[in-house]
Amino acid sequence: MPQTNLDLTSLETYSQSCLELAQNRLSNFKTISEIAEAEEELNAYPNLDHLLEPKDVRILSDENISSGDIAKARQTVIEGRFFCEHTAAGEATRLKLGTKFLINLARDISVNKIAAMMSYELGREVKSEEVTAQLEVEPERILPLSLGWRHMLQISFEISNLAEEAGLDPAMVRARQKTLVVLNEKTAGQIINEFKSANFFGFTHSNVLFMVQPSFPGIALKNGRFYFEPSSPRRLHNHGQLVMQETMDDNIFFLNQADQRIYLKAIEFSEILGGVADKLSYNIEDLGYLSGAIDWQSLAMALKLGAEGYQMVMEIVANNPQHPQKGALIAYDPVLGRDVMIETFQLKGIANEDIKYMNKNFNHFPNPKVSWQAIRDLGLAMPLVVKNGFLYFQPVQGDINFLVKTAFVQRKILKPINAWKSAVTTPATINAMWKQDNQPGFKKFAEDILGSFFHQA
Repeated sequence: MPQTNLDLTSLETYSQSCLELAQNRLSNFKTISEIAEAEEELNAYPNLDHLLEPKDVRILSDENISSGDIAKARQTVIEGRFFCEHTAAGEATRLKLGTKFLINLARDISVNKIAAMMSYELGREVKSEEVTAQLEVEPERILPLSLGWRHMLQISFEISNLAEEAGLDPAMVRARQKTLVVLNEKTAGQIINEFKSANFFGFTHSNVLFMVQPSFPGIALKNGRFYFEPSSPRRLHNHGQLVMQETMDDNIFFLNQADQRIYLKAIEFSEILGGVADKLSYNIEDLGYLSGAIDWQSLAMALKLGAEGYQMVMEIVANNPQHPQKGALIAYDPVLGRDVMIETFQLKGIANEDIKYMNKNFNHFPNPKVSWQAIRDLGLAMPLVVKNGFLYFQPVQGDINFLVKTAFVQRKILKPINAWKSAVTTPATINAMWKQDNQPGFKKFAEDILGSFFHQA
């Protein structure tokens, strides 16, 4: 992928780099509409016509993961050397329900509303009976917990169960865990307050780090000059921008006992990453997470691959044949001589149904300080998008696979992607939440951790 020469010293220098990149890369265009017409070509992966099915894929199975590997993974978590990153910045734009972290399906949705959402999405009438046939339970019967609360409680619940199985104090083991929660400007204050109200979901408050991912105004073009237009809609620069932001001073913070934000220098965050064996970037919309936040086989494989010198591990899943989704393509690039992950908007119009192998978007980073340093030194590729007549950059986290040694893994039986991405997958999401609710001990754990706030999620 082309190097972008981004200055990642601060958000200000990053913004200036965006303008310089537009000026250098797009100087032959006279209008933003011309750029919009050329968008697919500008973003196209350079070796698109030569791609083949992935070749060097590791199989994730019982045969390749020993009981000793699993024991090592469990011990890694017990010791607090497994770093979790949770992105809560994304807006559910296709769902039109706001920030996903805050969506409480027990209160925010009904069968009739789901039917209306699906009708709009599918372009045909969906009756409530069709929705009900897909549901195991009415939405109002699931626990009144937002998606974000469910997400954080599940990993806390599993770590507590792990501690008990090892004969250790769950509170002590939870106190060792370190995590980063990425927020957006609009809902950051609300979500931070919810963390405080929820007793940080059982984790030590000083080990729960936060970062607010900013939105950026659109870039306009006039008389050959690119500039940020203050009146334009503000948009996030995708999840690639947030990992670059993590390499900057004074962007990651925790709350002290007085609820003051204590900001970290970049070197301080790198030292935290240097003290862990693996970092996992969690996708809040994955439905399997709701009853299996820690995939022991996947973590064990990541640790093994880390010992072999890999710094990124990406899992391959199949696209959903009934409802093909847009998503990152996994393929073999014969020009580079290795498997690669290519984001949707680099595929030059390849239809969703033609994307056979996708990235699950649960990316492991063994020895994560190495990938952090590579991002800091090199930056990520900067694909672009035109929205409402303005230019925005859209870097993606998955492009880290072009910066560090990356392994691709897949299950012995390749399962389709299982995520809450749209109205069509909302019934499956409610079913996954019902399954979570019915885990032995989950409801009591949630009540114990949340106390009087259990019914205020």
